This record gives sequence, structure tokens and C-alpha cells, in this order.
Amino acid sequence: MKIYLDTLGCRLNQAEIEEMARQFRAEGHSLSAEAASADLVIINTCAVTTEAAADSRQKIRQAARAGAQDILATGCWSTLNPQQALALPGVRHVIPNAEKDKLVATTLGLAADDLFDREPLARQRLPGLHQRTRAFIKVQDGCDNACTFCITTLARGAGRSRPLPAVLTEIHAARAGGAQEIVLTGVHLGSWGHDFGDHLSTLITAILDQTDTPRLRLSSLEPWDLSPNFFSLWENPRLMPHLHLPLQSGSASTLKRMLRKTTPQSFCELAAAARAIRPDMALTTDLIAGFPGETEAEFSETLTLIRAINFAGGHVFTYSARPGTPAARMKNHLPPEIKKARSRELRTVFSELALAYRKTCLGQTLPVLWESTSQRDDRGWKLEGLTGNYLRVSAYAPTPRWNLIDPVRLTGLTEEGLSGEIHF
Repeated sequence: MKIYLDTLGCRLNQAEIEEMARQFRAEGHSLSAEAASADLVIINTCAVTTEAAADSRQKIRQAARAGAQDILATGCWSTLNPQQALALPGVRHVIPNAEKDKLVATTLGLAADDLFDREPLARQRLPGLHQRTRAFIKVQDGCDNACTFCITTLARGAGRSRPLPAVLTEIHAARAGGAQEIVLTGVHLGSWGHDFGDHLSTLITAILDQTDTPRLRLSSLEPWDLSPNFFSLWENPRLMPHLHLPLQSGSASTLKRMLRKTTPQSFCELAAAARAIRPDMALTTDLIAGFPGETEAEFSETLTLIRAINFAGGHVFTYSARPGTPAARMKNHLPPEIKKARSRELRTVFSELALAYRKTCLGQTLPVLWESTSQRDDRGWKLEGLTGNYLRVSAYAPTPRWNLIDPVRLTGLTEEGLSGEIHF
């Protein structure tokens, strides 16, 4: 059977389809680069925003228009809206998040233990649009927080950690398949181990000690999960100097309405502690514009704080009410035009901060993992990749160097990154 896998949304969704791909291959099935030629299409949906939900439906419709006759929907949107998913063209099955880990076994009519007993295959790149040099490894799922705006907790359930041996096995398989960078993912990554009395630092230390991973990166971490001594782990140069710490608002009163377990002051102290260990640490964040009840004064506090922290960039989400969340029932929802205006202003500030951060890196020589190689011209092969501090870099080389790491002297600014010269 030929399987086409597609996803949108978070890195956790990407990690999940990579694991599904490995399990299907272990059972003798092949992966398709397009929906039209597949016997089964699996779409891992997202519901974090109304736009993500709409994009999820669109992906399913696109697969059906391409000729897919048998579509399986999973992920957050289809978990929250199973009947709507089944009503879409071509959808024959919906598997909720709670049963996603058994999706391959269920689809193939196997016992879950049959898959776990298989010798793990080396990771292979997914065909089509998801050819990545980095391997996203799911180490945790679900969340025990109660942020008032978040639909993911409803869709993913309670927090739960994957055992350390299972994580190490998957990383070894990714390395055997050539992955140069391992990215740890989870809904609430910082809570790894809480359900069995351990801490994320144990997992990181074990990966660095027991695998040959050249580059280890962490996805989003909630700021209240971290203590200042946590950052001593970054004394190991294999741990990439980039932290994505979702703030959501720079106003103490707004954070309180969001039920976020942090304050502007504690967040600033955390940023300072990280930079004390790694002065080159790139800090990025998430912000929600126009949360219910957000006043002009509270919005100004957010603008002031993000400039004071001097982020290297960030994502801005215009608040959208998600049915079933406490925030959707709050009073004083802001008009769309105010939310959009505040989103634009936040994005402008982040663009300025990101440019300023890139300028500080000019003249430096940093390792770059090449993620794409396009057809050559008279200057050679054009390469694009990422530095450890998550800057996108382009350069030219006489040979294609996809999935290799090279030292690159950063010499110029591009629209969203930097250009450089490889030091062979």
C-alpha cells in the first residue's frame, strides 16, 4: 500500500507523521510524494487558531480534489470536530489524538505490540514537501496547564511523557538515517518527566551522553518550567543556542487573565539567566494580540517589554475565540480592527528586533546545517540552511552540500536572513 502523509501546525505534528512513516515502512508499505498516487492519505490537522482549522479543512479538500479516495483525518481539529471531518469529501476515518499513537497498528489491523516489537528502521526523509535534514522527536504529549485561550489542552488531553529508552531508540534511528539535528518536541515540552518524578534536564543530558547527535535543539518551552541553573546545560556546544519561550503578553494583568504562570519580571530574570550562560543565545517568543479586555495601557506594556528583552524575533497571533475555552466566554472582546492593528504593530517591532539581531551576527563565522540545495548557476550551487541560533543563511558552493554542516562567514543581510561565504 502507498501512503501519503501530510501535516500542518506545530513541530509535534511533524514529529508524529515522521514516526507514522517509519512504522508503515517497517510493515512493508511505501510512502507517496503526492495524494493522487496514494492508496491512503493521512492528514494530521491543527486547531490552534481559526486559520489553522480552516487550513486543515482545505488540506483535506485538496487531497480529495487530487483524487484521494481514502482519507484518514487525525490531529487536533479532527479530534475536536470528528463529525465535520467525516463530512468532508474522501474522509473515511477519523482517529482522535488519544488513539494517534496506535494509528498505524489500527489502520493495518495489527496489535500495537506488534509494531513495538519490530527492530527500528533508520529514518528516511519523507517524500514530497517534507524533506528535512532535522528530525523532530516527540518526547511528550498533552498539557496540564489551563491557559484560558488554549484549545490544544482540550484536543491533546493530560500531560504525559515518553520514557527515556523510547526517545533514545528513536534518536538512534534518526541518526542512522542521517539526521544531523534532533529537535525535541511536545505540547508542554518543559514538563517532560513530571509524571514519573524526573526533569527535562535528565532527558537532555542522556541524549548528549548516549547519542552522537551533532546538534540538539529544543522546541517551545514554557518559561515557568525552567530554573536559572537549567541553562548550564548550554555549556555543551552541541545544544543549540536558541530558546523559544512563549510570553503571550508583556502585561502582568493580561497574563493573569490568561492564567499564565509567569510575570513580566520573572520572564526578564529568566532571559538574563540564559544570556549569562550563553551571551549569543537567540531568544524568540509568541504573543497574542487583542486578548479579551486588553487595554491600550496593557498593550503598551507588551511593546515596552519585548523591546527591553530584545528578542531575536517572534510570532504574533491575532486573538481568535476558540469554542470551549474560558477566554471565549470572557467579556470585552475587542473589535477585529483593533486586534488587527495591534498585530501589525507587534509584527513591525519583531521585524525591527530580528533585523537588529541579524546585524549583530555580521562578520561572525557560524556552523550552518544546509537544508536545501537548488540548481546551480554561474556562482555554483545555492545552499540554504540554519545556524545554531536559528538564523537562515544562504551561500554558494561548487558542489551540492545538502545535510552537511559547514562553517560560514556571515557577510550580508537578506530579506529574512543572512548571506555568507563557506570556509572550506
